[in-house]
Amino acid sequence: MTANSLRVRWAAAAVVLALGAAPALAVEDTTAKPRPGSGLPLPRYVSLKSDRVNLRTGPGTDYPTQWVYRRAGLPVEVIKEFETWRQVRDSDGATGWVLQSLLSGRRTALVLPWEIKADKPVPQIDIYRSDSDSSGAVVKVEAGVIANVHGCDGRWCHVTIDRYRGYLEQKKLWGIYQNEVVK
Repeated sequence: MTANSLRVRWAAAAVVLALGAAPALAVEDTTAKPRPGSGLPLPRYVSLKSDRVNLRTGPGTDYPTQWVYRRAGLPVEVIKEFETWRQVRDSDGATGWVLQSLLSGRRTALVLPWEIKADKPVPQIDIYRSDSDSSGAVVKVEAGVIANVHGCDGRWCHVTIDRYRGYLEQKKLWGIYQNEVVK
């Protein structure tokens, strides 16, 4: 409660007393309080809204930028919250703070990011017509591409990559928890 709101309440009580009415015994504090975070579960996956997102060393613009993400839709994991700032972790394990307004609840995932090696060719993986590896491939995609996630049943995820729709095994995606169901 601020000093101004206390003064207003005492002034209102004085008016009530001057008019001869009985003062209220309890005064409810109606001043807005900052929320420590969103109240959403932690950890959780989200994605970047913009092609330019600063990853900072702490929760505020006074903290230095340690990295700049240049990939809208990139999935990151929210691991802590402080007011309007979210501490995130990326698929490489780097952590830092991002302003909440630069994050989206839209679910995306990276295809096999752990398979990308500097000295080897980028592996490719099939996207299937249905939730079975015997259903036939719709397209092959490279490790590291971003998939838009439409739903997951704990084993398979229905995804869109570019203009192709199909299914990928959930364990081949970073941005979805093991056995997580996404609707």
